[in-house]
Amino acid sequence: MAMASAPLHGQTRLGAVPPDKLTAEHRAAMDAFKKARGVDVFGPFVPLLWSPEAMVRAGAMGDYLRYKSAFAPPLSEFIILLAARQWSQQYEWSVHYPAALKAGVDRAIVDAIVEGRRPPGMSAEQDMLFDFTTELTETKGVSDATYARVLARFGEKGVIDAISITGYYTLLAMVLNTVHTPPEPGVPLLPPLPR
Repeated sequence: MAMASAPLHGQTRLGAVPPDKLTAEHRAAMDAFKKARGVDVFGPFVPLLWSPEAMVRAGAMGDYLRYKSAFAPPLSEFIILLAARQWSQQYEWSVHYPAALKAGVDRAIVDAIVEGRRPPGMSAEQDMLFDFTTELTETKGVSDATYARVLARFGEKGVIDAISITGYYTLLAMVLNTVHTPPEPGVPLLPPLPR
């Protein structure tokens, strides 16, 4: 696989808000982001800063979904990888591929996701979340059987958090794909999905 080093679609669009165009609202959003995350605005939040309130609200939702949802890191990172793969989102993948491996998602499962196929050897929880996330993104809904499995295992909160993680990382993927944010270097690029 090629290594990430440059934008995949040409020139990056909607770069950082130039210093001479930063308003009090932009600065407040940047400060709120740094206070919440301990780092400056990065990745999808760079273009989102053009709409400061959208960036702050997206950041807050991301903080909850990534760190406090119904799912421990191995399962939340698994769902994030599925969303990134659905959108072939290189930046999202470049950040969450190593995070998923570090959280304990098996390399064979990650490799299958890269290739756009159903991973072998998934746990029962991964299996049901794979079905749930895949059905939701591909068919725009979830079957009664898939819904019932996730509800029985994770409860109502888990159902909503699975939808929310999928939707949130879909939003970020849409932003990143639109503005052509390049991936972080050093992570294998996602190949095109087989059609």
